[in-house]
Amino acid sequence: MNIILLNKNDFIDSDRVRIKGSRKNHIIDVLKTVKGDSLCCGLINGNMGKGIVEQIDPYSIQLKVNLITPPPAALPLTLILALPRPKMLKRILEAVTTLGVKKIYLINSWRVEKSFWQSPVLNDENLNQVLIKGLEQAKDTILPQIFFKKLFTPFVKQELKTISENSVCITAHPKASVLCPKEINQKTTLVVGPEGGFIDLEIKTLEEQSFKTVNIGDRILRTETAVPVIIARLFA
Repeated sequence: MNIILLNKNDFIDSDRVRIKGSRKNHIIDVLKTVKGDSLCCGLINGNMGKGIVEQIDPYSIQLKVNLITPPPAALPLTLILALPRPKMLKRILEAVTTLGVKKIYLINSWRVEKSFWQSPVLNDENLNQVLIKGLEQAKDTILPQIFFKKLFTPFVKQELKTISENSVCITAHPKASVLCPKEINQKTTLVVGPEGGFIDLEIKTLEEQSFKTVNIGDRILRTETAVPVIIARLFA
């Protein structure tokens, strides 16, 4: 935990917060914090800054906070991801949150198992916990937006053009013959398929929307590995 994330309910005054539960335990047990110490803090979806420890009791910690620093810039990337198995989804979401991705679409495809859409991982509370871990690692405060699209063809044909407007449009696919570009460092919309990749008809549908189909080399990577590798390749 590289930043203590606060929510509005933590505030007991305009510049004071009281922290309880797992965050309090982490501050005491892991960070070994004592009265007078300074901690990096940030308001979820708000500014960052410092918190000075004023009081510690068995149930809570009180900080005086000064939150005047904007969070780090978001990565100019929209990620469109065929819904992976739940355990993999958690790892991917935490990783891309750490990298600064702020807009994520989870979509259906022919190889996505229907049961994945029923996973409790997709509940707002569970997703929030995963995203918070990514923010805490990266020293960021802005939660990504996640959208669910359960119908592939209507989404690609009716919505994707608007979503990807004025961006570099890329589909990562293991069978592609063109290598993924490097260090483009500009607004990008990246589509990543399920394990095994999209079927031919889905690739054709994406290409009809001006998405270039690319690969990242001879090795076939798991989605949880491929996504951060591609992002690192696209952005220096």
